[in-house]
Amino acid sequence: VYRAMARPSARAGAIFTDKERKTKMADYREIYANKLTTAEEAAGRVQDGWLIGMDAAVAAPPALVSAIAARAARGEISGVKIDTLLDVYPFEFYADDSLNGRFNGSSWFSSAGARKAVNGGWGDFMPAYYRDIPGDIQRLYDHDVYITEVSPMDKHGYFSMGTVGSLSEASIDKAKRIFVVVNDKQPRAVCAQQIHVSQVDAIIEDSHDLAVLPPTKIDEISATIGGYIAEQIPDGACIQLGIGAIPDATGIALKSKHDLGIHTEMFTDSMVELIACGAVNNSKKQIHRGKTVTTFAFGSKRIYDYIDDNPAIEILPVNYVNDPAVICKNDNMISINAAVEVDLWGQVCAESIGTKHLSGTGGQVDFVRGACQSRGGKSFIAFTSTAKGGTISKIQPILTPGALCTTSKNDVDYIVTEYGIAQLRGLSLSKRVKNLISIAHPDFRDELTFEAKKRGMI
Repeated sequence: VYRAMARPSARAGAIFTDKERKTKMADYREIYANKLTTAEEAAGRVQDGWLIGMDAAVAAPPALVSAIAARAARGEISGVKIDTLLDVYPFEFYADDSLNGRFNGSSWFSSAGARKAVNGGWGDFMPAYYRDIPGDIQRLYDHDVYITEVSPMDKHGYFSMGTVGSLSEASIDKAKRIFVVVNDKQPRAVCAQQIHVSQVDAIIEDSHDLAVLPPTKIDEISATIGGYIAEQIPDGACIQLGIGAIPDATGIALKSKHDLGIHTEMFTDSMVELIACGAVNNSKKQIHRGKTVTTFAFGSKRIYDYIDDNPAIEILPVNYVNDPAVICKNDNMISINAAVEVDLWGQVCAESIGTKHLSGTGGQVDFVRGACQSRGGKSFIAFTSTAKGGTISKIQPILTPGALCTTSKNDVDYIVTEYGIAQLRGLSLSKRVKNLISIAHPDFRDELTFEAKKRGMI
């Protein structure tokens, strides 16, 4: 079982006398003061051609990024690149092409800003399974600096990485320099990656509210789909939920369950709600019993407050959390994810609309495989049956030309729409086709049947 450990400096963890401890704390404060600087001064250290590393969501330090962007806008630096993951702040290098060639972003998984830049041609994208990214960093990336937000330093000289395990361990280990931005609004995660003041090269202070995910509106269709999935989840199951109305609706439908556990990629508001109402207590898990396990958190302020000083939540590196061999150790593992479209073979596209970039692979395949390998586990890919006001079926004879296959036909387990659940795993092509057509919107079933027969699939 993984235990998050900081890279200790000399004598870290040693036993001190009261006098030594007081002296040590004074030393930490002196080190802190010596490394304290401004965002503008730290940005001034960035040189042409630097590669900058950064972690997911609210781990990103917007004040420092903006200071670097301001230098690029003034023409003081060029060829600087920065890696992002789920961009939740309005980064200048993604907004338009005005910084192209001076300061560019490359996305592991895209939100609105990176999506715009990648499709516009001034942003780059790195295909990867989320679990593999730390290994890719170790093998292939020489980050000139790793930048991140942290919680205030504790009496032992440590900063908490706040809301992320994710890539931080690998990035800290590999980066040539580490710049931290101390934000008193970042939660202090006690069971998570820590970084010691002796390890960092620059400290910036910036108190600001963390980005939040607007609450989703759960419509009748999402509630129906969530209800179908909840019926398949037994008491004592371990769950992974994604983002959006359907996972949130599933969370609401699970409130009547008992002894649920959480082992998830992203910690969400619906999970806090399930813990608060008593449906989740993590008492039946085979590993990390009694603990909620995640690799990063993003949502409302309620999430950040829950994480703060809470030993019941472990925020661990993604190469551990998302490893299918780890995921499957919990019995009755339930994975719930989304899709843009699915073809009659069962191939799932969850990251593009045709050739148009949307997001990324993320951890969908990690949890599909982990859940399917779990004893009693199930994986659900859930979505509404149509798009664009009911004019397009999300179940298609073939994926839209150029669409990227996220989850393969060999991995997919159950597909869910508002018309029911289609089992695919272990079934023949003809049975898959019939099951998928049965949960397509009625307006498209005849057309899908015609196309399937034309292709000799049924």
